[in-house]
Amino acid sequence: IDQMSGGQQQRVAIARAIVNDPEIILADEPTGALDSETSISVMEILKEISNDRLVIMVTHNPELAEQYSTRIVKMLDGNIISDSDPYDAEEILPQEDKKVKTKKEKKPTMSLTTSFGLSLKNLFTKKGRTLLTSFAGSIGIIGIALIFAVSNGMTSFINTVQEDTLSSYPLTLEAQHTDIGTLMETFINQSTSHIVHNNDAVYQKPALYDMVNTMNSVENRENDLRSFKKYIEEKRNSGGDDNKYKESINGIKYTYNHDMLIYTKNIDGNIIASDTKELMSEMLVKVMGSNFSVDSSSSGQNGMMGFMGGGVGMPGLWQEMLSGDNGDPVNEMIYKQYDLVYGSWPNAYNEIVLILDENNELDDMTLYALGLESKEEIDKIIDAAVNKTEITYESKNWSYEDICALEFKTVLNCDCYIYDETTKTYTDLRDTSTGLKYLYDNGIALKVTGIIKPNADAVSAMLSGSNIAYTHLLTEYIVEQSEDSAAIKAQLNAPTRDIFTNLPFKEATGDMTDVEKEAEFKKYVNSLSDNEKAKSYIKIMSIPSKEFLDSRINEALKGMNRDKMTETLTTALSGQTGMSNADIADYIADMTDEEINELYTEMLTQQITAQYAQGVAAQLSGVGDKQLAAMLNNALGSYTTEQCAQYHDKILEFSDSTYEDNLIKLGYIDLDNPSTINLY
Repeated sequence: IDQMSGGQQQRVAIARAIVNDPEIILADEPTGALDSETSISVMEILKEISNDRLVIMVTHNPELAEQYSTRIVKMLDGNIISDSDPYDAEEILPQEDKKVKTKKEKKPTMSLTTSFGLSLKNLFTKKGRTLLTSFAGSIGIIGIALIFAVSNGMTSFINTVQEDTLSSYPLTLEAQHTDIGTLMETFINQSTSHIVHNNDAVYQKPALYDMVNTMNSVENRENDLRSFKKYIEEKRNSGGDDNKYKESINGIKYTYNHDMLIYTKNIDGNIIASDTKELMSEMLVKVMGSNFSVDSSSSGQNGMMGFMGGGVGMPGLWQEMLSGDNGDPVNEMIYKQYDLVYGSWPNAYNEIVLILDENNELDDMTLYALGLESKEEIDKIIDAAVNKTEITYESKNWSYEDICALEFKTVLNCDCYIYDETTKTYTDLRDTSTGLKYLYDNGIALKVTGIIKPNADAVSAMLSGSNIAYTHLLTEYIVEQSEDSAAIKAQLNAPTRDIFTNLPFKEATGDMTDVEKEAEFKKYVNSLSDNEKAKSYIKIMSIPSKEFLDSRINEALKGMNRDKMTETLTTALSGQTGMSNADIADYIADMTDEEINELYTEMLTQQITAQYAQGVAAQLSGVGDKQLAAMLNNALGSYTTEQCAQYHDKILEFSDSTYEDNLIKLGYIDLDNPSTINLY
């Protein structure tokens, strides 16, 4: 009760004190203008209403304390200096409570509301200190936040750059590896001589032997990708949260030696291959001349087309997307690097997406392969570039709906070949327009479900250039559909024979012994028809024996001298080369006697062999095929091993292809045995 001047206010204040704490009344000594009489009246009021309550009075008046209190505690500077009635627990506590007197009493605590209120009042009463403290603390907090933000942002940016960049440069494992580095090192080292000599003349450096020897012994490694694929898949699919293979590899892409056959119709209604390889070949012929070879078997063409993105196994117009985990047809990295401009992402084997560049553009060759540009328009552009003439480009555009309405058909490689009962070989239906139309009409329809392009945040996009992307589901579907192909089964059942030419593969005879050649020759003869046996027998009989050739050559050389040989050679070479007799005479005049004799003997051998073959053909011309076939069957058992080996090399015709090339041509794929494995 502080600074009271009237009795009513005193009563109200004391009443409030009782209500706030009915057990204990806390009172303060009246101060200020109150006199001792008023103070006594306050004490009387407290005494009257206290009853059994404990009244604690804080006062500086010792007289009041002596008059009204039952216990006086004197304090000076916060220290107790005297107590008129010291506390004794044994005397005050009831008997039943003495047993719990040793319990640890709960320390007085302040409520959360009271604490918050006092703190808030302290902040408002000391505004200057609060503002300074807040400002100083905010500097530290903001600084730490900025450091963390920059560090986290830089880490995220580096991770994004690494992920985008490495997605374009995966770790690639190939089924076959050639150590080109060793070969190049050998060639480079040829500039250094290993022979010690004086530099006083011209010396020979043995380079050719080392180069050829290196080329023959260059290291070709065969990688067992079948086992590695099985191993890596088992490791990635194994359980456990600490699977390091899942943490280290975002995706795996398997590629196979398979050339996808996609066709579409251009604006003229013609069926064309939806690829840029054929167009690129024509362009290279026009630019480099008619002598430029575009044969797919040419190593130079493979190198050029591979550089342009058209080789087998190289990313061309059609490209398979990296698949995700748990059967997802599209990997999460592609979702991050590309924006879906229109439509939806592919989810089925026959769904594809068109990829634009960052400006929503497609190049001329891609537009032609999509069937949106005519061949005539493309030829005009190529001719203008070759002739270095200007050309006016017309701005063209197509709606997203028009693009998604395009029709594409994929044809199984094995479906292109049909068995010919007449030739007993498989022929290509694409050689005729009717056959190509049949294949197109019965092909697998592909639907453009969406259009995508690289997003602005992508540092390096995974899919190369402007192309069309399909999922691994299409590859698996093609493999599944090709399993029952008659052409593939026929080639798998005949690993030594070409089903397209019915000829044996040369690769199967490279290291054969004479005994093996004998067995192969007899097997070849037994597999022939009567007509083929008749032709083979005539070829065999047209080969003169070594004894016959030697006797005829020795007989022809009798009485021959240099002048007669020169005269005969001049006449023969003039007819073969078209050179004048004078030029040939000058050429022969510089030869030694040994060289002239060798050249003349070679000419005689060719003439005698040709005459012998003509005579045999004339003698057997009247014999029927069945008789000739029977004669070959009868003579087959009398041929020696050496004769069979000789006839094997001279009679048998070999295929220009190989067993592996034919399987690739037929589109045979073993999903467990990829040609390359790309680890992202």
